[in-house]
Amino acid sequence: MASIKIRAKMSGDVTTVKALIKHPMDTGLVKDKKTGKVIPAHFIQEVTCEHGGNKVITAMWGAAVSKNPYLSFKFAGAKAGDTVKLSWVDNKGESDSAETQVS
Repeated sequence: MASIKIRAKMSGDVTTVKALIKHPMDTGLVKDKKTGKVIPAHFIQEVTCEHGGNKVITAMWGAAVSKNPYLSFKFAGAKAGDTVKLSWVDNKGESDSAETQVS
């Protein structure tokens, strides 16, 4: 299942990347309403974005980030048609990545 929706659009020489990541982002502090047991922590720890083999952003996240987080950032140096890759890794070792072309 793809957990990342990503877009990359140029405006002048700046590329804006927008991504929506589907993830529960559980803090480990909330109880399940039906069972009364604590829901184990399950959250994204690191998000990276690469362009042309170089990392353009690394974000270190924790349990305080909301469910299904949205990320937006800008960087310079891309050209239309270039590939941008966004990846994440969570505290359980799960991961996903997605690519898009700059438009």
